[in-house]
Parts: sequence; C-alpha cells; structure tokens
Amino acid sequence: MDLKIKKIKITLILSCFFLAQTLLISNSNASSQLINGAGASFPYPLYSMWFKTYNAKKPDVKINYQSIGSGGGIRQVLTGTVDFGASDAPMKDSELAESKFKIHHIPTVLGAVALTYNIPGFKEELKLTPELLVEIYSGQIKKWNDPKILAENPTLKDAKNYIIPIRRADGSGTTAVFTEYLSKVSEAWKKRYGEGKAIKWAGGLGGKGNEGVTGLVKQNPGAIGYVEVTYAHTSKTPTAWIKNKSGQYVKPGLDEISFAAQGIKIPDDFRVSITNSENPKAYPISAFTYLLVPESMTQAKGLIFNDFLKWSMQEGQTLAPNLKYAKLPQDLITRVQKKIDSLVYKNK
Repeated sequence: MDLKIKKIKITLILSCFFLAQTLLISNSNASSQLINGAGASFPYPLYSMWFKTYNAKKPDVKINYQSIGSGGGIRQVLTGTVDFGASDAPMKDSELAESKFKIHHIPTVLGAVALTYNIPGFKEELKLTPELLVEIYSGQIKKWNDPKILAENPTLKDAKNYIIPIRRADGSGTTAVFTEYLSKVSEAWKKRYGEGKAIKWAGGLGGKGNEGVTGLVKQNPGAIGYVEVTYAHTSKTPTAWIKNKSGQYVKPGLDEISFAAQGIKIPDDFRVSITNSENPKAYPISAFTYLLVPESMTQAKGLIFNDFLKWSMQEGQTLAPNLKYAKLPQDLITRVQKKIDSLVYKNK
C-alpha cells in the first residue's frame, strides 16, 4: 500500500512539473514577438547587424529581414505579406495610392552607390565623369582603353579588355538611385532609358541583389558594376572616383556621402533625392535608405518596432560607420524621433 501511495505521489509531482513547464513555454511564446520585413539589399549588411545586436539586448524580439530588393519590399508591404518593408528609393505617390493604409518613410542611414570594377593589372584609382558613366552603360564606349577614358586615366592605355557593364536583374532601389543620377546628368539618358527600380538596359549582365552584382564583377575581367559601397568594401573590389557637379573627383567615403545631405531641404515625409548634390565635397551618387512602416502593423508589434526604431536613431547610428554607412545628420535624427513617437497602428 505504501508503495502504491509513493507511486501516486511521484506521478502527481511529475504531472505538476510537466504542467509548469508547459505553462512556462506557453507564456514565453506569448511574450516573444517575431517581426518580418523584406526589401532593399542596399542596407542589408547594416540591418543584419542591427537586428542581431537588438535581439541580444531584447531576446524576446526577433526581427527577420529578407534582402529581396526595394521593388520586392514595396510589393510585399503593399500586399501586407510583411510587417515592414525597406527601400532606397522613396515610394512614389502612385505606389502610396495603391495602399489601403498609411505607410511612413523612416530614413535610417546614408549610403552611396559605388562603381566597382575589375580591370586586370590596373592598380590606380579609376576616375569617371558622368559622361563616361552614361556612355559605358549605354554601350557607346566598349573598351577600357577608349580615348575618352584615357583622357581621365592615361595609365589604362594598355588595358585591352572589353567593358562588361553589370547591372541589377531585379527591381532595385540601388538601380533607382543610379539611374536617377544618370537622368539628372544626361538628358539623352533620361529620354532613352529613364529612371526607376527596373529599366530596359542597353546590354551587359544582370545580377540579383548587390551581392549578385559584386559577384559578377569579381568573376569577369573587364567588368564594372554599381553597388552599395559596403559590398565593394567587403568583397575587396576597388571603387571609382566620380566627378561631381562642382567638377571635383570624389571617392565614396563617409564624409563625402554625408556632405551630399548638407543644405538639402527635407520634407516632413522624408522622401527626398540627394543625388548630384551642389556641395563641392559631396559624392554625387549618395542616398538615404528607408524603412517602410505601415499603420496596418498590430499595436503589439508596432510598439516593439517603435522601440527598435528609437534604438536605431541612437546606438544604431554609432554602429553604421563600421559598415561604411554614414550616420544621419543630428537635426534629422531629432525630426525622425518625433515621427517615431507619433506613429499610430490601426490593428489591435
């Protein structure tokens, strides 16, 4: 009899233990949050670091981000298949009009579209004018020792490689920034090719994401491609110096990127272009990159995401330069923080 009582006691103790474990797991799952986003590959290296660092501080919050290009990010945020999107090019009025809910643009950092290249034997900095970029990507200049290129880079006289222009194969904010710049500096480009996240190119090879473009440049002698400068830096491929609007050759460095945002009037919705800046020290193919935050996000997720956004304006900014992104100007950070505080989420 005593043995039976002991068995019953043990069974009850084990049952209580497993019940407690179940409730603990249930409560843990209830309190944790998974927030899904997708979009631009331009800021992907930074966002990956941000989300990992934030998760280390807040283990119950996991922010999952897919680098699928700005075009894909905009489509997914419009259809509501993600909690937030990301784009380097601000959404157009026509795109915002498609949405059933308000979408806010939150600028996070400044970046640059760099021209990275693979010219065997060439060890100096490549110098490119806006006119050369237009003629290279429109297929008018075909070899690296073309007289027009030699006028700026005389040591390329023995470079006999054909130029292989590499561009994005997917809808891309990087493409939007680059083609916007080409349209600003060339009326002929604007009329024939225009600007946008995807255009009909004259030729060349297409890569998916900044990662794909960087890979194709490394694999093909004679190649040149446009990528977010971080990708060139991490792949150890060189970047060209670009002649800016003031006639100065400028590298895509942090200070030069920051100069592009100086003196720019930024509207209340933060949608603005800073390519081809008037600043004589500015790198001319610079841009803000944005998180697209819809009011359709649930309040539970929205409050958590707001906390992350506030963190990104403080500690997050200090981490940006490590990956070759320029911090936002302090006056803009103040404005963005006020915007974050004002965000309202519709769903309960």
